Amino acid sequence: MKARQILAVALLVALSASVALAADFPAGTKFTIRTSSELSSGTAKVGQHWEGVLAKDVFVNGKVVAKSGSTVKGKITNAKSSGRLNAPGQLSVRLTTVDGKPVTTGSLYRQGKSHTKSNATKIGGGAAAGALIGALAGGGKGAAIGTVAGAGAGTGVAAATGKMEAIIPAESTLVFTSR
Repeated sequence: MKARQILAVALLVALSASVALAADFPAGTKFTIRTSSELSSGTAKVGQHWEGVLAKDVFVNGKVVAKSGSTVKGKITNAKSSGRLNAPGQLSVRLTTVDGKPVTTGSLYRQGKSHTKSNATKIGGGAAAGALIGALAGGGKGAAIGTVAGAGAGTGVAAATGKMEAIIPAESTLVFTSR
């Protein structure tokens, strides 16, 4: 019988503690934070932690519950590195603690720039340059050969330089909302 009473008291204490923590940051609480370091889809791993600071005081019912400058921590929830010719990088982050207190927020999502314009410029530019050089060197037939060679070279340049990672720079201001 004593074991049951101890277990019941322990459960009540645990429940009270979790309710008290949830009361610190009720659903809908806004957190404006500043990141401490750069986060990149090219290097980040799912589950990796990151840090920052509150950029503004956090108010709940007119009272400050966390001061500007307080430490915040978060977690990477999605990280997909960019491909070379397509599929820009993807990065999602969420907040996990504010001033040492746990918080549950939605994730913020960032995606790298599209490859389309950059690739078209590099490949098209290579084709045009190849056509011009080919035409000067060998007339019409040389222009056709130069176009194909130039497009190939442009594709090679696009593949070598084409990563479009999703990046959240250091000192970025992000806004999270608690759930």
